[in-house]
Amino acid sequence: MKATRVASRRRDANKSTRSAVKTNITRAEKLIVDGDLAAAETAVKAAVVSLDKAAEKMILHANNAARRKARLMKKLNQAKAEPAAATEKPAA
Repeated sequence: MKATRVASRRRDANKSTRSAVKTNITRAEKLIVDGDLAAAETAVKAAVVSLDKAAEKMILHANNAARRKARLMKKLNQAKAEPAAATEKPAA
């Protein structure tokens, strides 16, 4: 009985953190797609911080947080590389 109560309290407390993580990731991905790289970089940093905090508190598994961070950084780096690739002249 006590374990059920504790689990319920923890679930309620962790729900807001999990939701904030998802919101930060979604916000960062949207900015990357829109091409606003300056704002996207700030949003990615906020998402990484929230993922790290969730992993530290064991709300998310550490590998899950690392995977999400890697995917987010990959998207950001690809978006940064695309404008540079578009300005280079093709080899003739």
